[in-house]
Formats: sequence, structure tokens, C-alpha cells
Amino acid sequence: MGARTKYRKRALDILFESELQGLPLGGTLAARRETNDPPVNPYTVRLVEGVMEHQQHIDGLIAEHSRGWTLDRMPGVDRNLLRVAVLEIVYVDDVPGPGAVSEAVELAAELSTPDPSTRRGDAPSRAVAHPSDSVSVLSTRDGGRRLLPASPS
Repeated sequence: MGARTKYRKRALDILFESELQGLPLGGTLAARRETNDPPVNPYTVRLVEGVMEHQQHIDGLIAEHSRGWTLDRMPGVDRNLLRVAVLEIVYVDDVPGPGAVSEAVELAAELSTPDPSTRRGDAPSRAVAHPSDSVSVLSTRDGGRRLLPASPS
């Protein structure tokens, strides 16, 4: 596992943990930085804080490109995995869109529920499991074009 992959996974852990505890996104970040066990890298902090800062826009993009499911019904791991991927695709210039999608696919394979019967529809996992079939092109705030994971219909 590459360094950035570990940092993404740690960001996902913090986002998921915060939701699980009923806290705002990133609500456990300060405590995790204080204990630093496991270590919290600056890139992890950048991802968590980026998702926190841009949550409304990120969630809006995910909802806009989703068909047949909502963020509320999505498993927490999938929801936060998509948030990190969309953050990197739209807001992190040094990560190419296809790279962010590829990382999301790898993390989904490792962390997402493998049995579709255990969740309401498997669209979130399919959205990152087959990037060539589930990527939409969208315009970014700076006029560029980026890829966005989107669920199939």
C-alpha cells in the first residue's frame, strides 16, 4: 500500500468514525491528532479538512450524479469514500482524476461491504468498482473538466 493510499484510508477512518459517533464530519480529527496513534499525516488532515470545508458542494455533486439512492441510505464507508474521491477530483490539483478514482476502487475493494444483500442497493460500490463505466465528466469551479464517480442507472 502506497503512502498516499494509507493517508486516504486514515482520512476515511476519521470521517467514518466521526459519523459513527454522531459528530460532524471530522469531529474526531483533533483527538486523533492529539493521540497520533496511528499517526495522522498532513495529507490526511488536508483530506479531512477539505471534506469538512466543501461538504455541501461534495455531497451535492454526489447526489446530483446518483440515481436510485441517496447519501442517507448509502453505507457510511461508501459515502465517505466517495467524499474523499470527489474532494481529490475537484479540489486537489496534484491528484489526477483517474488516480483518485483508481484509489477509490482499491479502497472500496478492501473496505466496502462485499455482499450486495447487506446494503440497500449496491450502486455506491459499483460506482467505484467499475470506474470506466461509472465516471461522469463535470465542469469545475475554475472552468476545467474533471471526472466524478457516478452510480450507474
